[in-house]
Amino acid sequence: MSELLNLFLIFAKVGVTTFGGGYAMLPILQREIVEARGWATEEEITDYFAIGQCTPGIIAVNTATFIGYKKRGIPGGIFATLGVIFPSLVIITLIAAFLQNFADFQVVKNAFAGIRVAVCVLILNAVVKLFKKAVTDVPTTVIFCLVLAISVLTNISPVFFVIIAGFAGVIIKSLEAKGKEEQK
Repeated sequence: MSELLNLFLIFAKVGVTTFGGGYAMLPILQREIVEARGWATEEEITDYFAIGQCTPGIIAVNTATFIGYKKRGIPGGIFATLGVIFPSLVIITLIAAFLQNFADFQVVKNAFAGIRVAVCVLILNAVVKLFKKAVTDVPTTVIFCLVLAISVLTNISPVFFVIIAGFAGVIIKSLEAKGKEEQK
């Protein structure tokens, strides 16, 4: 039970110290899970982020569920998930109760303007870290460039990109493995 409580508290710490939503949590999750605790490798956390993005829900919540499940099975997944969402639930409830009273104050507007900028930096940081881990060779660079270009130029659903990129990754890595086998 103490390990489940520990999962809850660690993910609650992530949830309470992160502003800006799921993407802003990624660097903090990476630091807590990979660097501080060693619960996952860099490659595993990148995979969790990718799968968390592909599944319904918030990426940080999905990642917490994966890590909790890895550590303690279904109960671990539940406790980690509850931990990461609990602070947001409490804070949002309090803000909702009082925001209307203060939303028009200039100091509140200014604070939100500053927070938005900080959140952009946190998201950019997560993108840079994910890019460094995911785009590692010519095939992944090509996939990245194609997805980036098509997503900027069209309104195609991100689901399409994820599915096609997944198939491309399977095909490319299979061809690479086959080529290595033939060289032997």
